[in-house]
Amino acid sequence: MAVRRFKATTPSMRHTRLADRSHLQKGSGPRRLLKVKKKVSGRNNSGRITVRHRGGAQKRKSRIIDFKRDKFGVPAVVASLHFDPNRSAHLALLQYADGEKRYIIAPRSLEVGMTVVSGEQVDPVVGNAMRIVNVPSGTVVHCIEGKPGNGAVYARSAGSGVIVQGIDATGKYVQVKMDSGEIRLVHKDAMCTIGQVGNEDHMNVKLGKAGRARRLGQRPEVRGMAMYPAAHPHGGGEGKGVIGGPAQDVWGNLIGRRTRKNKRTDRYRIKRRVTKRSKNN
Repeated sequence: MAVRRFKATTPSMRHTRLADRSHLQKGSGPRRLLKVKKKVSGRNNSGRITVRHRGGAQKRKSRIIDFKRDKFGVPAVVASLHFDPNRSAHLALLQYADGEKRYIIAPRSLEVGMTVVSGEQVDPVVGNAMRIVNVPSGTVVHCIEGKPGNGAVYARSAGSGVIVQGIDATGKYVQVKMDSGEIRLVHKDAMCTIGQVGNEDHMNVKLGKAGRARRLGQRPEVRGMAMYPAAHPHGGGEGKGVIGGPAQDVWGNLIGRRTRKNKRTDRYRIKRRVTKRSKNN
């Protein structure tokens, strides 16, 4: 995957960097693998905004993706690579030997015409899926299940990759190292796919203008300093001054403070991710 650069014919085109999709199949793919996606625009079931700055995106349909890879022993040929408007990663359309078609997250270096397979004991090559306990230590994997049989939840975005470090002392879990540096325990029977997620240059894309952001569903953000005092802790004052204290969000929470509260899964975390604020955790 590469990033397209443009001549500076306009001020916005000077800094625009867009993904090169020339290697992707045009069209939305098989209609059977599409389903209607309802717009929510950051609202909950009561219609209240729970996630700000969302809405106004172009209409799109959701792709049905095989996150379980439970079709064991049946080889599949990569028929084509597709763009998915709902995620940063690209999709690979698999044509199984029995005629069934399924989408999977396209790993890096997976090309059209290659053969992949899922199973208990398969070769650890790009695109193959197996139980994580059977993956050799040091292998990079993606699309890891949180609970066996529930489908992949870890490492699904563009460029993601998790390093398998080996089985733990109890023999029930496998240690994996996330991109963030966090080390977690994953059940040994969880399925995973070999390789790193493709489209790794997604992080280098620059939209260049506000119109592209609006078509992606991103609504404008207003600086807190530009608001009046009742609307934001940074509001009030004349001109561009200082915020008068530590940075806070619109609800008064300190920016940068950890907000993770999930005691149920904390026991599976061996090591916190390393950050600039806390290098000793």
